[in-house]
Amino acid sequence: MVGPLEQAILALMIFVIMLGMGASLTPRDFILALKRPYGLMIGIVSQYGFMPFIGFLLALTLPVSDPVKIGILIMSCMPGGTTSNIFTYFSKGNLALSVLMTVTSTIFGVVLIPIVLVIYAGALDVDIPRENIIATLVLLLVPVAIGMVLRKLNANVGAVTEFMGSMLAIFFIAFLIVSWIPRNFAFLMETGWATYAASIALGIIGITVGYLFAKALKLHPRNARTVGLETGIQNGPLAIAIIAFTFSGVEQQSVNAVPVLYFPQTGLKPPASSRSALA
Repeated sequence: MVGPLEQAILALMIFVIMLGMGASLTPRDFILALKRPYGLMIGIVSQYGFMPFIGFLLALTLPVSDPVKIGILIMSCMPGGTTSNIFTYFSKGNLALSVLMTVTSTIFGVVLIPIVLVIYAGALDVDIPRENIIATLVLLLVPVAIGMVLRKLNANVGAVTEFMGSMLAIFFIAFLIVSWIPRNFAFLMETGWATYAASIALGIIGITVGYLFAKALKLHPRNARTVGLETGIQNGPLAIAIIAFTFSGVEQQSVNAVPVLYFPQTGLKPPASSRSALA
């Protein structure tokens, strides 16, 4: 369970991370996306079409409790995580496309996440308080917009803000390890194999399906790798924040299991971004 102090720290961390995400963008990025939107559109379809369906199938077929099913659904419906940017960077993918997919999927998520959650939660017959989730998502657009304005007004301030967001994402992981895991160690040890399987399979299947989908639509291998990574690597910190502000008590602990075990997909970011062709 996440306590009041941890919730406050979590809210601050998410704010700064999203601020850094906004500060990483320039109007030129959106101009490039509008000029060559094919790769971006394929990525968004893969992100919100395939990934939630993969999560639904895992929740449907694996022997897990209803709260864990909710956690799987929330994790699978999240926008792309900024960890995908660093994986894209080192896999020689299209970093500009990766950054734009991350931010665009976050912005679109305000509308799309509640829709897909309602659809799949209804199919699984589990209850998700969508009003709280919508409110949290809308609030997340504020720091993104502020970050973009800071970058527009002063490039140096924008660069510092972007760096702060990246570094704080690293501290987020350390914070989670130090605060949540020790207090819930017994719970994690008692967690069934199916929960661990869902946490691992969600990312692996998502990356594979996203890549194959992009390849089938004739994207350049460099861009197909990017789409695959963006599809399978979700925003873990955002999922944990939404759960912390939406659920409480033992239910929160169970819903959080999959996002917390989803460590490879939590928010890291490369130190610098390069701009290149988007499709």
